[in-house]
Amino acid sequence: MQKFEASKSHYSISSMRTVFDPMRLAAVALDVLASGRAAPEAIVARQKFRLTRLLDATVRGSSLYRERLQGLALASTPLRALPVLDRAELIERFDDWVTDPELKLTELRAFTADATRIGEPYLGKYLVWESSGTSHVAGVFVQDAPALAVYDALEALRRSTPRPLQRWLDPMLLAERIAFVGATTGHFASMVSMQRLRQLNPFMAQSLRCFSILQASGALIDELNTFAPTVIATYPTVAALLADLAAQGALHFKPKEIWTGGETLSPAVRRHVEQVLGCVVRNSYGASEFMSIGWECGHGQMHANTDWLILEPVDAKGQPVPLGQASHSTLLTNLANFVQPLIRYDMGDQITLHPERCECGSSLPVIEVRGRRDDPLLMAGQDGRQVTLLPLALTTVLEEEAGVFDFQLRQQDDHTLVLRLDLQGADATAAAARCVNALEQFAVAQGLARLRILTELGRPVPRGRSGKPQRVVAQRQGKRH
Repeated sequence: MQKFEASKSHYSISSMRTVFDPMRLAAVALDVLASGRAAPEAIVARQKFRLTRLLDATVRGSSLYRERLQGLALASTPLRALPVLDRAELIERFDDWVTDPELKLTELRAFTADATRIGEPYLGKYLVWESSGTSHVAGVFVQDAPALAVYDALEALRRSTPRPLQRWLDPMLLAERIAFVGATTGHFASMVSMQRLRQLNPFMAQSLRCFSILQASGALIDELNTFAPTVIATYPTVAALLADLAAQGALHFKPKEIWTGGETLSPAVRRHVEQVLGCVVRNSYGASEFMSIGWECGHGQMHANTDWLILEPVDAKGQPVPLGQASHSTLLTNLANFVQPLIRYDMGDQITLHPERCECGSSLPVIEVRGRRDDPLLMAGQDGRQVTLLPLALTTVLEEEAGVFDFQLRQQDDHTLVLRLDLQGADATAAAARCVNALEQFAVAQGLARLRILTELGRPVPRGRSGKPQRVVAQRQGKRH
């Protein structure tokens, strides 16, 4: 079984620049290349070997997991018999969860509160990112050099390209101008990863830039027109907005590729973006808990990287669902991260695991993902024009500026939003005031004509079948005033 595991390396670049282990990356890359076309039995063998190593390291290093797994004969106990843990319990006992006693949640929260330290190594050996609170609780996730080597190899070798010849001639993307359009003010995984990429490749300092979705759409378009990116990495709702603006003649460049992630990409949005922008859309599936869960092949199918993770689609009672059936939730086991172990972690995402092999030749399973489905809001702007408020911009404002994570923002009409919080008393009043203030300032920056915010306090936030709320809900057609 040792042939499945990359050799250990203690050499890493983990100065104040970034965290990187080139020898580990090379070894993992060779295995990723080999397993991409391996038989399903070989993928299962890799899973079993890596799960055994993960469980051994976790029991030795994590007092929380040692407590939860006490009395189980791990060598003979199937994964499905191990306990399920969710983010709330893990974050509540963060210091007992991690395997490095130097990692303390309070100190990590202080670190991620400082936007000037985005991408900076923590303790000289970890990258840290935070996640949104779609599951009630904001997460903090720590990655060491071996885990990052796995993510790097999966991203570099399995992300398909619509221009393979050009990638072969230019594997370092020297001829591309890459724009990341997203939330840039927090320690989010995508932003931290972009900063790390620039640190690892100084030659990309001018050809890779990040653009904030929190600014007014006019300012965003001006910046993108000046930069004229050939590749845009963003969320599906942002890609759809760019396509709408391009149809109006506002975009003065034509990207060759759009990379999407972070939200559900519907077939309609894909068609709209590809037809209007005249480029190919490539979608991926990742999370703060595992950066590279799935990749889209040239046949348009999403494949799960099951050589480095285990996905268990389950029903509402936590029982496995049959192949081809949509799950109520999904349990994730991360086989790469031994510092912050995730074993049967309830992600809340709905997936469908298909039994058929893909025509592309990969034996990695094909999945469909139903993740975040928040709506863009079309609001009344100044001078009678329409302004689009992006859902991830709105949720970022409420999380970062108001410190609120469990909420629903519902559009009532072109001038009115309804904010629902499941809080009561003085806490509710204070949180609502912070939210209203943050949203009003954001509305001014976006050029809205006026904004009225109604509050519903002490009322549960509605949740879908997956258990996650739709946090930004547009007014449905036919109800506009």
